[in-house]
Amino acid sequence: LSVFQAMSQTFIDSGMGSGLIQKTDRTDVDFSTVFVFNLIVSVIAYILLYLAAPYIAEFYHEPRLIPLMRALMLSIVFYALVAVQTVKLRIVLDFKTIAIINVCKLTIGGIVGIIAAYNDCKSWSLVYQTLTSAIIGVFLFRIFVDWKPSIKFSKKSFKKLFGFGSKLLCAGIVAQIFNNLYNIFIGRFYSAKDLAFYSKAHTYTNVVSNSITGILQQVSYPLLASLKKDKEHMLSVYKRLIRMTAFLVLPTMAIFATLAKPLVLLFLTEKWLPIVPYLRWFCLARVVTPVSSLNMNMLNANGRSDLFLKLDLSKLPLGIVTMIITVPLGVDAVVIGGAITSLICFFINAWLPGKLYGYGPLSQLKDIFPMIGITSLTALSTFFIINIFDSNLLQIIVGSISSIIIYYILSYFVQIEEIKEVNNVLKNVINRIFKRKD
Repeated sequence: LSVFQAMSQTFIDSGMGSGLIQKTDRTDVDFSTVFVFNLIVSVIAYILLYLAAPYIAEFYHEPRLIPLMRALMLSIVFYALVAVQTVKLRIVLDFKTIAIINVCKLTIGGIVGIIAAYNDCKSWSLVYQTLTSAIIGVFLFRIFVDWKPSIKFSKKSFKKLFGFGSKLLCAGIVAQIFNNLYNIFIGRFYSAKDLAFYSKAHTYTNVVSNSITGILQQVSYPLLASLKKDKEHMLSVYKRLIRMTAFLVLPTMAIFATLAKPLVLLFLTEKWLPIVPYLRWFCLARVVTPVSSLNMNMLNANGRSDLFLKLDLSKLPLGIVTMIITVPLGVDAVVIGGAITSLICFFINAWLPGKLYGYGPLSQLKDIFPMIGITSLTALSTFFIINIFDSNLLQIIVGSISSIIIYYILSYFVQIEEIKEVNNVLKNVINRIFKRKD
């Protein structure tokens, strides 16, 4: 059901939120126009999904999906109610407030979900969790964001914002369909256990990767958009973002891949061991995802959503061919094919920004190559260290700490520039701690 939920949210935003961020002379009417449009689309989407629930349940041969879907999809209406408030915070780079709201709503929703699960609510626990988080989010955004929604709607504003956002809408729809087709076909042609192994591995690697990607997307897009009139400065920031992203993502995914087995054994138990190779392949695929997102954001920040769409569509044949080849061969082939496709897509995503701004895939790889080297050494060293211990908990603790230390030391001796920024952050944190004690 999360497939249809994600698709609906893509329709609701329609890229107009990104249009508001990219626009420099935005007015309150612009915000109200987007709010009204989002709300109308969300209600229409909910009605369509409500009516489609029996057919979706029939496709999966699972009648229990009907009431689950009709309840869960209410969350898309709540999402529409706060989409503009989120954009307003992103425009002023107030990510602290966004973080506070997200932590609060997800924590409360998680508690409700756990209580429901312990009371044998089964699948409904996830529905209660999602709806609780969505409702809490509406209340918190109303408290933290000083903006009252209105029903003002401007055709002129809509035409301009949708002109930019429609390309992102098309790209988002294509991406959502492509990202979720594997779940749909694995769920249709293979067993529930196969889908569980695939989706669980996919979810966990996405949590790690998307936590970084989501932050970078939210921060980099408004930041780059604010610098679009100063091309030289924007390009300088763009390069620094690419390097810092690689500096953080490469070791994170490498550590996760190295510790995959003890993590699964400790938290999911032995019955989930088949997902370990999947986790490692997905980690390889997600290494380039945040960097690819930055490359695509560069196009949007300059108002070139048309190029964003063309670039996204150019990757579609590759994805379709990969799916046609791998799905009949089994879930293992699907995972490996997806990882290889992601690596190829990095070069596609970086090609156009490279052509426009002179910082293409080869230049980016040249900048991050030292980080790839020290990450490989770190992962190899960590692998040998953790095999000394039998306890899964000790492997995780020792492996995490040793990998961070090794990566830091290697970065220092290789003189990676980003280590200086890390040191400055650490100094600031330490200084704040001691000041508070004083």
